Amino acid sequence: MEHDIFFSISQTPDSNGQIPSESEMFSNYFEQLQHADKLGFGTGWIAQAHLSTETQKSNSKPVVPHWQGEVGLCTDFPQLAMESFRKTNNINIGSAVISILASGGPIAQAERIANTVQFLSMMDEKRKLNIGFSAGRFEFMARPYGITPRNLYEEMAWPALRGQIFMEASEIFLRLLRGDTISSDDIRETILTRENFRSDEDWLKVQVAYFAETKLEKVPESITIPNRYVFEDISIVPKEWNREQLELVAGTHDPKTQEFVNQFLPVKVFNLSITSPEVIDDTHLRMSKNFHKDGGEWQRRDMPRTSFVFINDEEGLTPSQQSDAAKVEASNALEAYWNALEGTIDPGKVARATNNALIGNVEEVANQMVERFHSEDRIMAWFDFFNHDSKRVCRNMSAYMNKVAPLVEKILEEQ
Repeated sequence: MEHDIFFSISQTPDSNGQIPSESEMFSNYFEQLQHADKLGFGTGWIAQAHLSTETQKSNSKPVVPHWQGEVGLCTDFPQLAMESFRKTNNINIGSAVISILASGGPIAQAERIANTVQFLSMMDEKRKLNIGFSAGRFEFMARPYGITPRNLYEEMAWPALRGQIFMEASEIFLRLLRGDTISSDDIRETILTRENFRSDEDWLKVQVAYFAETKLEKVPESITIPNRYVFEDISIVPKEWNREQLELVAGTHDPKTQEFVNQFLPVKVFNLSITSPEVIDDTHLRMSKNFHKDGGEWQRRDMPRTSFVFINDEEGLTPSQQSDAAKVEASNALEAYWNALEGTIDPGKVARATNNALIGNVEEVANQMVERFHSEDRIMAWFDFFNHDSKRVCRNMSAYMNKVAPLVEKILEEQ
């Protein structure tokens, strides 16, 4: 197995209700990053956020109305990535994930990423910038950039249309990074049909709204949506940069989108530990057939898998006590998360999340990893989940890499 690490830099109350300052949060991040570098984690993945989660609670349509604090403090990934490279020696840095619909959209994001890789290559010729990109988890982060319905039929179609806008943005983003000169006339058309919707009723609402607005003679069987991004010929600067130091990863579970983005460049896929084994196996099978040829043969490591890690290896406790303490820590953190996300604690959701997290003492966590993951998987371990005790987080990281990882390899060798 390979071992990456995920940093949320999430400024939220921990299970004790404490919220660190912004400077404390970043101090904790750099301490943990440098420790991860020394321990040998492959890539440090940084959660990127856009705009204040606290402020959005006053919006007319708040997405997460109960969230306390900020979902994340990394709002400019390229800058933080470069500072992270400067403070470390070996670890790669990745975004998990940037929204290419926010912060100026796909054109601005492509130019930023190319510049970042260019500056990285001047400092280090071997390490890589991993760019996870998506439409963004929270819709409010893209609304100020014009990603809102433009008329009634777009509003009716919005749940399906937003995914199509991401595909349009992805093509622009990837082709600019590839070095193409493009105009909006070169980009895919968005054509909605019944296939894009979950039910006949949802599709009919869109058809009726479009029919009413356009005054057509009959209800259409398909609807062409005007481009979201309209522009004449453009290309990005810089033009000469080491594209070998860029890895691209799509943050989408939609099979058609995963296949679509691989028409342009090799694009890997994010997945979560809570995803069912059937979906994971299906994704690997499909991507083995559709991964862009320039990326070589598809491997299991090309789909990093996020996993909460609640490990307890604290001194003065027996293995049994460590196990019990880890379970309490996990329950407290997960309850705090669901309360922040939805305003209530759903025991069912807490239980499901607990079942998919790695929880326990060293031996228990190692056995859980062997049971749940393939020997060639790439794990993105998440230690700082609702935990602002940086010293403890670092001890957990040490226990994971110095004790769990070797034990996992030993178990795999003996099987």
